[in-house]
Amino acid sequence: MAAVSCPLQRTFSRFNLSQAGNTPVLCREPLWVLSVQRYGRDRGFSLYFPQAITTGDSLYDATLTDGDCRIRVTLDPSLNRLVERNVFHCGAQLQHVNFLPRLAAQEEEGEAAEEVWCRTYRVVSLEVSEEAEGDGESEGLVAGVQVERLLWYGTPRIQEVPGGPRDRERAPSLLPLRAKRSCYLALWNNQDHYGPAWRETSASIQTDSEEPASESAGLRPTVTLRKLREDFLSHSGGVSTRRGMAKGMLVVRVLNKSRVMYYGKSDSNCKCPYKAVLEVCDTSVGGCMCVLWNSVCVCWYVRLQPGQLLRLRGYRVKERYDTRTTDQQDIEISLNSRNPSAEISILPESSLPADVPLSRPSFSFCSGKELFSLTPGNICDVIGLVLFSGRPERIRSKIGQGSELLEYRWLRLEDGTSDQPIMIKLFSTSQPEIHSKIYPLSVVVVTRLLLDRASTGFYLTNTSYTQVYCTGSGHHSTMHYRKLPHVCHFIQWLQSLNERQVLSRAVVGGYFIYPPPHVSLEMFMKNRTGEPGPLTGSELKREVEQLQYRERRRFCIQATIKMVTHCRKGEDDHCLVWTDKQAASLSPHPSSSLCLSSSSSPRPSSISSHRPSSSPCPPPSSPHLHSSPHLSTSSPRLSPSSSGSLIKLSPRLLRLRAGLGLCNGKSPKRRLFSSPGPPRKRLTLPDRNGPEEDTDGSLWEASMEFLQADDDEDEEEGVDEQAGLTTPSSPLPLSKGLGLAHIAMETLPLMYCPATREEQAIAVGMQTEEIQNLPQCSISLEKYRPTHSYTQTGHYTLTLRALSDGVVVNAVFLPGSSTPFRTSGPSPLHGHHWSSILTHGGFSPHTPPPAPADLIATASQLANQRLVCVLEACFLGGDRVELVLSRAFPLRD
Repeated sequence: MAAVSCPLQRTFSRFNLSQAGNTPVLCREPLWVLSVQRYGRDRGFSLYFPQAITTGDSLYDATLTDGDCRIRVTLDPSLNRLVERNVFHCGAQLQHVNFLPRLAAQEEEGEAAEEVWCRTYRVVSLEVSEEAEGDGESEGLVAGVQVERLLWYGTPRIQEVPGGPRDRERAPSLLPLRAKRSCYLALWNNQDHYGPAWRETSASIQTDSEEPASESAGLRPTVTLRKLREDFLSHSGGVSTRRGMAKGMLVVRVLNKSRVMYYGKSDSNCKCPYKAVLEVCDTSVGGCMCVLWNSVCVCWYVRLQPGQLLRLRGYRVKERYDTRTTDQQDIEISLNSRNPSAEISILPESSLPADVPLSRPSFSFCSGKELFSLTPGNICDVIGLVLFSGRPERIRSKIGQGSELLEYRWLRLEDGTSDQPIMIKLFSTSQPEIHSKIYPLSVVVVTRLLLDRASTGFYLTNTSYTQVYCTGSGHHSTMHYRKLPHVCHFIQWLQSLNERQVLSRAVVGGYFIYPPPHVSLEMFMKNRTGEPGPLTGSELKREVEQLQYRERRRFCIQATIKMVTHCRKGEDDHCLVWTDKQAASLSPHPSSSLCLSSSSSPRPSSISSHRPSSSPCPPPSSPHLHSSPHLSTSSPRLSPSSSGSLIKLSPRLLRLRAGLGLCNGKSPKRRLFSSPGPPRKRLTLPDRNGPEEDTDGSLWEASMEFLQADDDEDEEEGVDEQAGLTTPSSPLPLSKGLGLAHIAMETLPLMYCPATREEQAIAVGMQTEEIQNLPQCSISLEKYRPTHSYTQTGHYTLTLRALSDGVVVNAVFLPGSSTPFRTSGPSPLHGHHWSSILTHGGFSPHTPPPAPADLIATASQLANQRLVCVLEACFLGGDRVELVLSRAFPLRD
């Protein structure tokens, strides 16, 4: 058992076993979150949570630790909102956790019958502590020791004699605890596969099901797809019957593979509700759908790839689902684990007789230049060099509650055939291991993309069969496209590039919008047909509070601008501020001010804050600094007294920072683990042994992947990257107004750092499910430098007041870095006065940007001007919402 000093042991020793399940027990010491895992609820939901009121279909299990041992728990559905908004996340510190014991779904139907009681726990309430500021080292838990070596609470230690009392606890199940599901879902989408069930089965199948060349040589199919189709559609009952098992062995080639589809429902107890579709062919038919169902999908999806040769037995022939309502009926081959049990074998190419030709997957590559001549709806393949890899975001599949959230990110590719980039809005393709390797300077091949054209540009996006092949994944050297003329021409262009020049243009993450909104209010509103019109301030607040982690939505409000602030990240002690003199004398009514904070999280959970106790007031030596009614007093962006004139703040603001306890020679960093008390146990997380060797970041190495299967590892690139950028203060919520006191690092486009590309990708990406996936205890975006386009122009914060109800909104405006590169189509000419800049969403690329001081000096043009403001909202997690102003159109009478 765990040590006597273990907080979990002391907590659960207070349980009265006769009342277990009815009375919660409180853990008064801090705990930390090691993993968060999601799954769909089933029919047993009302048995486990009889009093729960929820409209969501997800449940969450978590692994918690006290530093001595770990324990698996389920979150009560009333706490789901904490996960959905990334308040309860991997690495979070918890306080005052209330537990209830409960049997898991898997044990109730299995080992529970053998009287082996595996006690699991449900968390009914908790507090999430705000990450404390400091030098990055955790007092309670620190990096160094492996998490996997922590004992599970309730298991005997290794030195104990095996086989104790019958009622002793054992290691918990790694299956979902409160539903009869066979594996977990990915945390942030339903398309990616996640967990050991997909990986372990694929590894075991490799040795069992791959046919040796000697045994399968001369193998011939006993039935063809054409024969199966004819018998099924004619109801002749030949080799197949309408509801029976088809007889005969099929030999087919995989042409295309779809993404994973999850069809689990809360009113169904299907343990493995997954399916995937393969497009296959044989010598008789050019294409037929083959569906992998349930556990067959889990066992085989990762293993099967386009181009492989398969032998199929034990299948059913069914009517193809998408042709049931049409006159052109077709069949599909159904592979399931029972009735009958499918038999799948991967055959080597040598097993195919010479007189039995099978078509290989075909590719329709289009260059960036050729895309201009294609019509919308065309399907094509592209190859290109990644110059921009956007941050992952999520959008709803449809407007309304209960709709699915789809994860996507933007990619910008170049192929040397056009000055315009290839823009791809890449959704999940059920290849999480490939998507995690898409860095700038990678060569990617993306197949089966759909061309979508808008009035302000065109881009490519997914189809059901889109697949991605990337540098470092090992595909380029084995795929047949590497010998195509289009690909060879691209490789020649790639090898002619100057790598240092290309690296200077590589961008990662940041706010990005594409296609850009129209510059005409009439055209913009016309393109929003079917979407909500302008909102009131209160309606905007309600909509923002419903956003989930990294969810992106566009809103419109009618407002006036009452304050403009210019600043640069890292130079917050030098700000330029313009304030509407009439607005400065007005104090917003408390009921009309928006404050998005942790109080919006559902109860019974709560979030406690640990803040410095020093006074936030400036010292008497800085009497020229005044706090704005719309900005936090700890913010360096402070408005002038009552004048509407231009003011440049003094570096003496450092004294104010000293009063706040921030001038300690170190910039505040966020820590995954922290404890207010003395260290009790030093938990170590997986640590890297020395720097990672950069083996696939070179353009030369990327091109060589197409020439040979096993590339030799070269030395790390000799590109010097400076240490990084730190900020004097971390983002804080505004006390009055919807927005942040400082621009979030997630909003800034960052320079690509090849030496730490994996860490940078993790920092930019979505919150991870497990702490073991983090190469360091804490990875911060603060260490990376923003792009030159941002450092040249900085950012502006516009304080808006809604015309409808006076609600205050603080929006970031990025006139110089919202588009860190040229996009499709010519950029229109426009002036550099405020009205033109706001209408076009930024500075004109044809002329140098104006100096911030000059622009602030003319901000009085904005006084009392009524505008239709287009806000791009993205919820960054915790209590942080990103509001970026993409357009502001003058409102005509």
